Amino acid sequence: MTIKQWSKSPKGYVAMVITAYLLIASIAEHDMAGMIHGIVAVGAAVAVDILCGLMRQRKRMLPDGALITGLLIALVLSTATSWPVVAATSAIAIVSKHLLVYRKKPIFNPAAFGLLLSILIFGSGQSWWGAFGDLATWMIAFLLIGGYVITDRVNKFPQVFSFFGTFFVLLFLIGRFHLGDASDALRPPFINAALFFGFFMLTDLPTTPAKMKDQIVFGILVAFVGAAVYDLFGGLMYLFIGLLLANLYHVLKSRLSARVTNRPVSNMQPVSRRG
Repeated sequence: MTIKQWSKSPKGYVAMVITAYLLIASIAEHDMAGMIHGIVAVGAAVAVDILCGLMRQRKRMLPDGALITGLLIALVLSTATSWPVVAATSAIAIVSKHLLVYRKKPIFNPAAFGLLLSILIFGSGQSWWGAFGDLATWMIAFLLIGGYVITDRVNKFPQVFSFFGTFFVLLFLIGRFHLGDASDALRPPFINAALFFGFFMLTDLPTTPAKMKDQIVFGILVAFVGAAVYDLFGGLMYLFIGLLLANLYHVLKSRLSARVTNRPVSNMQPVSRRG
């Protein structure tokens, strides 16, 4: 595959858009730590991906998925995070991609898996700085434009719209009926995080369904779990937990469907009645 062909592929689009976000956010915030994190995260992700590929004797060695995973991790982790934690988060994400598989595809979204474990193991801070949460509100337009392009390219509008619609309605109802405090989730930087998550992590092709009906169910499930976890526990993990549980549901459903499809048909013939 040539560079021109790759740039027109879904992974090429995603990589270019989130690289642009990294540059824009770093320049706008006058903080080059984000760029350094990007180099560290991508370097660790690509190195581990190539190493795992060699161990599994894979012929195709283009680590474009690792590139995207590293960039996503760099854009989510706080720029105050130490570089060893950034590298370790990327490594965990890529290892999960190679070890936790079903039918040669990763079960869990690698970036979400790595970021969730980064919170649990390292207590890492996650500011979603690459989603422009600390910048002027009008910069959300960058998220919407880039997100629309990516969602259209990967054909995930049912999944994305079902997630956003369900998630924001649930948060509104939580606040309206005083079931919890959802006010923070409806303003920056949390709203930026939700938009970035929906457009760039929820749309991962290998770990999400393709059919429209399945996409809608998937998006609703992520929203319900995420909103419930946010309402009950708060914190930074609610979006990742929602996505990872939906990933698991998608795999279990696929396995069940495969078993039903492959079930052997009985060779017994009905006994004919004689008059």
